Amino acid sequence: MMQRVKQFYRAITARITPADRQWVAENLSTEAQVLFYAMHPADQYHALHVAKTALALWAQHPAGDRSLLLRAALLHDVGRVQGDMDIWGKVLAVLLKHFLPEWSRHLGSLPEGWLGHILYVYYHHPEIGALKLEKIGLASEAALVRRHHTPAEEKEPPELALLRAADELN
Repeated sequence: MMQRVKQFYRAITARITPADRQWVAENLSTEAQVLFYAMHPADQYHALHVAKTALALWAQHPAGDRSLLLRAALLHDVGRVQGDMDIWGKVLAVLLKHFLPEWSRHLGSLPEGWLGHILYVYYHHPEIGALKLEKIGLASEAALVRRHHTPAEEKEPPELALLRAADELN
């Protein structure tokens, strides 16, 4: 739960700096930047932290494609766009998942009404994001994004394991 408190604090104090914008521009195509900047600034800030953590983990145990890992980390939450599920929507979704897991999962399967929409995006953002990435030709990144919230498997790409670990740390 302390991790969630830390995430909330980061979300409400999130600021994207000019240096952050430059780093994004250096590492993402124009089309991918459009997806990145369509996210809520708190999700952009989170993605930047996930990317930096993923690179630090990769440096400790280099495995897989560093550039692919970086792009996937920056884009892993593009299934959530600003206005779909902002900070308070995510807080509500996390609380409902924790206290009413079956009900929230059921309501999240039916994207009707504002609460159903929030929960739908919460549970399905990896698939939503993967479809967006495939549309701009980032199939490898989409494959990682699609699975970043799934349980670990014995034989999976090293980039996925690093992305998952970095996301969990942030």
